[in-house]
Amino acid sequence: MYRDMYRIVKSLPIPTPGVCACVCVCVCVCVCVCVCVCVCVCVCVCVSVCELHVHSDCAPFSCSDCRLCHQDGTEDYDTYHHHWREGNMASGARCEVCKRTCGSSDVLSGMRCEWCGLTAHASCYVTVRPECGMGRLHNMILHPACVNICSRNFSKMHLFRISETSQCELDNLDDVDSVTPTAAKDNQSTTPTDTGYSDIESFDGDDAVKRNQFRLVSIPRITKNEEVFHAEAALCVQETSLRAYYLPDEPQDYELQLQVQDQQPALLTDDIINRNGTADDKAVFKDFAPDVWLLRAKPRDSEVVRIYPGWLKVGAAHVSITVGKESTVDWAIKEALVQLGKQDENPDDFNLVEVFMGCKQVQRQVLTSQELLLDKLQEIRKVSLRQMNQTRFCIVENRNQVPQVNLLLGGLPLQLDREEYAQLLRTHLEVKNHLVTITHIYSSQGAVVLQISCFSEAERIFMLAKDSSIDGKQLTSLVIPQIITSKLQKGGYPLLVYVNPKSGGLKGREILYNFRKILNPHQVFELTNGGPLAGLHTFREVPRFQILVCGGDGTVGWVLGVLEAIRHKLACPEPAIGIIPLGTGNDLARVLRWGAGYSGEDPHSILLSLEEAEEVEMDRWTILLDAQEMAEDGKENGFLEPPKIVHMNNYFGLGIDAELSLDFHHAREEEPDKFNSRFHNKGVYVKVGLQKLSHTRNLHKDIKLQVDKQDVELPSIEGLIFLNIPSWGSGADLWGSDSDSRYGKPRIDDGMLEVVGVTGVVHMGQVQGGLRSGIRIAQGTYIRITVTKPIPVQVDGEPWIQSPGQIIISAAGPKVRMLRKYKGKQKKQPSGTPKEVRAESPAVSEGAQ
Repeated sequence: MYRDMYRIVKSLPIPTPGVCACVCVCVCVCVCVCVCVCVCVCVCVCVSVCELHVHSDCAPFSCSDCRLCHQDGTEDYDTYHHHWREGNMASGARCEVCKRTCGSSDVLSGMRCEWCGLTAHASCYVTVRPECGMGRLHNMILHPACVNICSRNFSKMHLFRISETSQCELDNLDDVDSVTPTAAKDNQSTTPTDTGYSDIESFDGDDAVKRNQFRLVSIPRITKNEEVFHAEAALCVQETSLRAYYLPDEPQDYELQLQVQDQQPALLTDDIINRNGTADDKAVFKDFAPDVWLLRAKPRDSEVVRIYPGWLKVGAAHVSITVGKESTVDWAIKEALVQLGKQDENPDDFNLVEVFMGCKQVQRQVLTSQELLLDKLQEIRKVSLRQMNQTRFCIVENRNQVPQVNLLLGGLPLQLDREEYAQLLRTHLEVKNHLVTITHIYSSQGAVVLQISCFSEAERIFMLAKDSSIDGKQLTSLVIPQIITSKLQKGGYPLLVYVNPKSGGLKGREILYNFRKILNPHQVFELTNGGPLAGLHTFREVPRFQILVCGGDGTVGWVLGVLEAIRHKLACPEPAIGIIPLGTGNDLARVLRWGAGYSGEDPHSILLSLEEAEEVEMDRWTILLDAQEMAEDGKENGFLEPPKIVHMNNYFGLGIDAELSLDFHHAREEEPDKFNSRFHNKGVYVKVGLQKLSHTRNLHKDIKLQVDKQDVELPSIEGLIFLNIPSWGSGADLWGSDSDSRYGKPRIDDGMLEVVGVTGVVHMGQVQGGLRSGIRIAQGTYIRITVTKPIPVQVDGEPWIQSPGQIIISAAGPKVRMLRKYKGKQKKQPSGTPKEVRAESPAVSEGAQ
């Protein structure tokens, strides 16, 4: 459930999910095989990708029910059916079939497709066309048929690039193996402490004994003097133990074994015998406390096994065959092929796969042809009865194809060639040349892509890279999926989503969580785990796609910078970019009408707005900072530091504006935990601004300005700002709205920069309040600034101290395409796709209201 879910889980039937009838009210489905009232009153844990909810005490008994998000290795499917899940819909949800209300806020009712959001009654959904069209967002969703990845040996945390921090937080919640026996007793014990009952520790197999993972079973106290039939007492205990493990079998098929330390197991069943070989008429339960009570399945001479055809796209079709003591796997394959109508096929072309659908992952094992199937069943039951209940057997085609695992390694030195990168990998990671090939090199980003033809070697390199560093820089490793472009929908434009969870108000984690549920997790990338390169490399062959950046203005600039560096390697070199503002200022998002900041809006509605947005072009600028030491006469006197090139999207500031940004930056570095809201961040800006009230800087004496090769005389100012967009300092109009015949009206695509001055902190405050505008100085396409003293500068909110020298600002190649939100009302959604169907988390629901 938490890590691995393959196609087999959705294709094969699992026991009907039960609803936890706890004392507490649980608003989410408890996916456990219940035949009795839930025994736990405890916290609820949730899968971070598909939002499957289950009690922590019920988790070991649940089966993975994640959506199928990719094709694994050699699989090749074109049609995908609805992924139905019961309950937890909005009270206003309507059935697609009968159009009546099918949701409830009180009980679990109705069915919902986790892909398209279609809702229907439990009695109606069977009549819905099985193929899923992915709903209104079908153009944006990366269809699972288009994604291929060799996922063996890698968990879902690795495949979906979920950061280690999130994984540790989840493991702390759902690691049932780490629960102490005392905690287990506290969670499971709900029996009143009355003298008529006692608790025993019941184990379902050898594995549970080794891990000391037991279930408490409450039984009536039976003494030696009570006249109770042995068979009746044993049957009672066996039935109670089966219910404790949610096993829907008959008690007569099981037996309890009493295992005392350093002794052989002692049978406790309806045919207990004493040492003389005669029936023992004494009580079943001894006065002493046993070490281990083992629930065992009685040995059988034959069993009925269900075998599921793995070549079916979806569905729960299966065949049942009876296996005996001499039945081999090879015989079972032949028998299954006959019943499936494929008797003409060669049995050697098929394998029988054992699939264990555990609560944390799905494990698959190919059985050997001469293995005795009945012995295999008994072996699994001896290890764990629960494991047997979650095990299926699937017949699949035998495809001996060489695996191809793609790993993106980052953190390498910049600007090296192929041979130099190969030598570094051999030195630090000991890669095997005959198994590993460097397929792509991104020298400007210090990254390479490896194609590995061995699962174990891929896993070794993946884990070793996370613990390695080169030149003091930590390496990063990511598993990269392959997008099959030939299967992409015609006219579609998959959405590449970037989320920065550390931006501004720290809302990124919530956004990341929601988009992984709504879209395909393979198209959602966390920027703190590998940066923008991973997503752009994944989408490199997609002929048309869009990008959604969830972060502040600095995050947008980061993505645009990497896009500019590798656009020549992309099939779509100029994707349109939308924004969800998560930063403090969010000036670019304001200009493009995406708002001042994210405040919990429904993510489904945001995606619909993105679909209806219009494309506009925006200028980007290159800033060359050539620091040189100045002599007393103002002439250059040698290089002070190597030239630096940065890109600008919003604005470039020198003087008091940059000084305030630098002080804020230092304050955030000292106490980053306090900067968790836009309100607090702006408060800090005000505080540092008040500290600069008495500060004076004759900036016009320290710099010289040229605009389009013409010298421009500067007035008495403390700050000089170059604007590319008509928003500055969290939405202020620094240029002003007054018409002036000397200048044209500013636009983000006019190829011009506006040069504005401010006289100090008071002036900046008046601009923020809308009382004044800045001092208009010039408009131009080419800027040259000569700095004679060290001065604070900032580009799009990133500040530093710039040494004396030359600063040149010029246009940076082609314009970038941005998405501007549509002004009018959002188009009405079609019937059957309710707006709130995807707003499932409490935070999202509150924002939608």
